[in-house]
Amino acid sequence: MRKTHSNIYVRTAVATLMASSAIGMSVPAFAQAAAEDDNDEIVVTAQKREQNLQDVPVAITAIGTEKLDQLQVNEFADVVKFLPSVTIQQGGPGFAQIFFRAVASGENANHSTSLPTVGTYLDEMPITTIQGALDIHAYDLARVEALAGPQGTLYGASSMAGTLKLVTNAPDTSGFYGNAGVEINNVAHGDFGSVFEGFVNVPLGERAAARLVGWYRDDGGYIDNIPGSRTYATSGITQNNAALVEKNYNDAETYGARLALGIELNDSWTIKPTLMGQVQNTEGSYARERSGQNSGNYQIVQYNPESSKDKWIQAAMTVEGKIGNWDLTLTGGHLRRKTNTESDYSDYGYFYDALSGYGAYWYDNAGDYVSPNQYIQGIDRYRKSFAEFRVASPQDAPLRFIGGLFWQRQSHNIEQNYIIDDIADRITVPGTDSNIWLTKQQRTDRDYAAFGELSYDITDKLTVTGGARLYKYDNSLFGFFGFARGYSGNTGVARCVTTTGALFRDNPTGTFATPILNGAPCTNVDKSTSDTDAIYKLNATYKINDDALVYATWSRGFRPGGVNRRGTLPPYGPDELDNYELGWKTTFGGFRFNGAVYQLDWNNIQLSFLGANGLSEVRNAGIARIRGVELDLGYRQGGFSINAGLSYNDAEIRRDFCLVANAAFDCTTPGNALLAPAGSRLPVTPKIKGNVVARYEFPVSDWNGHVQLAANHTGSRRSDLRPAQAAIKGGLASYTTVDFSFGVKNDMWSIEAFATNVFDEIGVINTGVSCVETICGDPSGGTALGGTFYDTLIKPRIIGLKFSRDF
Repeated sequence: MRKTHSNIYVRTAVATLMASSAIGMSVPAFAQAAAEDDNDEIVVTAQKREQNLQDVPVAITAIGTEKLDQLQVNEFADVVKFLPSVTIQQGGPGFAQIFFRAVASGENANHSTSLPTVGTYLDEMPITTIQGALDIHAYDLARVEALAGPQGTLYGASSMAGTLKLVTNAPDTSGFYGNAGVEINNVAHGDFGSVFEGFVNVPLGERAAARLVGWYRDDGGYIDNIPGSRTYATSGITQNNAALVEKNYNDAETYGARLALGIELNDSWTIKPTLMGQVQNTEGSYARERSGQNSGNYQIVQYNPESSKDKWIQAAMTVEGKIGNWDLTLTGGHLRRKTNTESDYSDYGYFYDALSGYGAYWYDNAGDYVSPNQYIQGIDRYRKSFAEFRVASPQDAPLRFIGGLFWQRQSHNIEQNYIIDDIADRITVPGTDSNIWLTKQQRTDRDYAAFGELSYDITDKLTVTGGARLYKYDNSLFGFFGFARGYSGNTGVARCVTTTGALFRDNPTGTFATPILNGAPCTNVDKSTSDTDAIYKLNATYKINDDALVYATWSRGFRPGGVNRRGTLPPYGPDELDNYELGWKTTFGGFRFNGAVYQLDWNNIQLSFLGANGLSEVRNAGIARIRGVELDLGYRQGGFSINAGLSYNDAEIRRDFCLVANAAFDCTTPGNALLAPAGSRLPVTPKIKGNVVARYEFPVSDWNGHVQLAANHTGSRRSDLRPAQAAIKGGLASYTTVDFSFGVKNDMWSIEAFATNVFDEIGVINTGVSCVETICGDPSGGTALGGTFYDTLIKPRIIGLKFSRDF
């Protein structure tokens, strides 16, 4: 059972154009903090060594501390606006799927399906959990590094389409200093919000320092839960949402802190431990209920409470030093995350009852009908541990090597309670109060790898690089999912294992085997899959002069395979992405012109979709090709600067997508069906996306003033790979937003007024329908027979005022 409605937070990084306009705040360096000079050069560690961004033969964007603040960035969705090669699909704060270069097949982000295609790192630690990246509040970051295209050699699993690195500002021994800021804002159609941020850097002697950072953000709501009622066909029971009617009910609260230490043991060795955590509480839905294909109303009708509490804590340590003239890095960390969610699922019960009379099966112990109203309460617990050891030879030698060993283990304890109040004991899942369905599973994904890259300067201008990664994954899923024995004779409890080894449906007088997972009534899924393979990379870079280079790259990325929880389905294998790319990076005085052209061949695509009984299934059933261009242009003269980015991606499947995969891609075989024909456009991502940012800085007495204008365009997108489902849900229209800011600052104070989405554009970033699978109405009708349609929207216009003070 699964709802395609975007309110379900747990079901529902950014990438790059070539060498972006990265203008970060110059900060004192403790170890590997970003450093910029007067020419706006920025040092990055995208290839796990310090390099000037314009010298890295990779499609990379690096946005520094000051630029993040100038662009009003608080969360992932804010960053993505300024990254033309990136698309975000989101159902609410904290649960986003991020895609690079149109590598998206319409994944439904279910807990038992594919891993993300984008890897996210916090400093050295991978922090992508099984259902997406952490939505970290963007404050006191040295920079955000976004690498487009496969990064499998150095970053491995789930960096198939790209990698995002969030690099924090390191402690600094040079002196005591800090910053504190406050923001007050108002969202159109909604409430006021606020942001409070601050950090302090404290030297602890000549060779040690600490940095303490804290933040609190209150986001005002703008979606109204309006009055509604519905009568269930079978029982005649009427329900209403009078107790939940509220204006601006989708508010959010985010707070967190980070403590980092930097200790220089001697001139060669440093230790950098960090501890970081965040809590994010949300109320309500971030979707509108579509009352018409082009409706602009920020309204919804929901019958059950909706909320999420997402909290996580991460501890990590990095040790860096030298053995002879070789650099050695040993890093490791542990992440724990817990999300509690409440979701309305009444649409599912209503339409199933209206179309199939399922309300007749929902009764109490006296045999009387109960309301088929259904809601979900979920608890998801994630744990992630990793360790990496790597060495690097001297970087000034003509022959250079970097390589190492990697280990990672991530687990997800899944608990999803689908509740219908007061149902009979006979149809209640054992061990629960009133569950019609229970998912209680433990998923574990393990990764092991050895990796290396070798570079050789053939001449002073020409360098070739080869890389490889030998990997192994070992993934498992066990526990329980499904109905009670009194509700279904073939699923859920009926398929649990008894002490004799037989299924309970075949041995109804038997005794359940002891559950493998605590909290599960019995065990009906216990599956695993593993594989070992290798991926490779080749690159040639020609440096025309100090201000221009060209490069050619072939690289491969991969995503591990996994388990289909339905017992009749086999595991799904890994998918792979081959990247053929030509790029250039050039600087001519105040001008910058960077770009890349590429072709991506995506093989054995892990396509996920809802199968029988609304259960997600994954099949390796597709081949796709993506051809694209990325451009980045910039100009700076005096106090004026303008930067523009544009991406174009032509992404389509190359073979028919069948319900049942086969080597011939023949969808006409008995029991098979054509779901999407060859030539179908990949969903979710636009063909064209771009932005332009113009800024002018000028003196105002003893202060420095500025005015900035930013425009962002996202093209139209397809909602689903499968034409039938795309027609039901409708397409996602293009939209353009404009941001504006002006302010003044001096050596201590900064004051800025801003407005984002100035013209209050309505942009849809996700769409879904809550309905009986394959029986949905006309998407232009909203509540037509069979389903209710929901759109998750970009934020309306926000007007705000910010103050900050350095000390």
